Amino acid sequence: MSSQTGGYYLPAPSHWPIVGSIGIFFLALGAVLMMNDGGATATVVLTTGAAIITYMMFGWFGTVIRESESGKYNEQVDVSYRWAMGWFIFSEVMFFACFFGALFYMRVLSLPWLAEADTQALLWPDFQNTWPISGPGLSEKFTPMGAWGIPAFNTLLLLSSGVTVTWAHWALKKEKRAQLIWGLLATVLLGVVFLGFQVYEYAHAYKDLNLTLEQGAYGATFYMLTGFHGFHVTIGTIMLIVMLLRSIYGHFTPRNHFAFEAVSWYWHFVDVVWLGLFVVVYWL
Repeated sequence: MSSQTGGYYLPAPSHWPIVGSIGIFFLALGAVLMMNDGGATATVVLTTGAAIITYMMFGWFGTVIRESESGKYNEQVDVSYRWAMGWFIFSEVMFFACFFGALFYMRVLSLPWLAEADTQALLWPDFQNTWPISGPGLSEKFTPMGAWGIPAFNTLLLLSSGVTVTWAHWALKKEKRAQLIWGLLATVLLGVVFLGFQVYEYAHAYKDLNLTLEQGAYGATFYMLTGFHGFHVTIGTIMLIVMLLRSIYGHFTPRNHFAFEAVSWYWHFVDVVWLGLFVVVYWL
């Protein structure tokens, strides 16, 4: 039913959720294999999953874009998209809250309890209530990641990207197409550079600091929090690239550009999560 008749548009059944599920399966399987010394097989499976998810995103986005540009959406559909994006970001907030909560539990609750437990002197005579630490029974040495090197620079990159995407949004509202395109391009480049430095940071941590996923409490929380955030930055960068291409093709108007707003909401959410990560994972 077309929006032009006042009805609510219902799309045809889509195969993209199935494609996305397959991609997530390969991505998760590759991550598990990599954590268990899967070697080249793990890399191939992980890369395959990432490629499928990227293909799914561009394909699904393309379907929605064609529906939007053909006039099938009305104001009711627009409201539905706004609610959907709001609930999606809320679910992401809860997702990261679980990992932040796990870190809080280990640092503030479990460490003091383990250090003062009656069995501590017998089971772990050298255990102390200090952070960072691998955990009881793990004695391999590692160096924690400092805050004022790459992490601080990456913080500057993401904060700058928040400024550039807002600059682009204001340009869209004022119909300044060149500023819109340059602002989005700058945001995409800042996101890509951020990811590049994070890859370098991981390589440095594994090679020079002996900071791996096997380093107990600190290693697990460090890679889970920063790794999932990096995954979200990757998704956000892909979405920004789509917005950039749509802006070049002139899809948006000052009154009709929710797709751009949704991506900017998501990107600001990614910025805020990183600020929390920088403070509690790197700095404190």
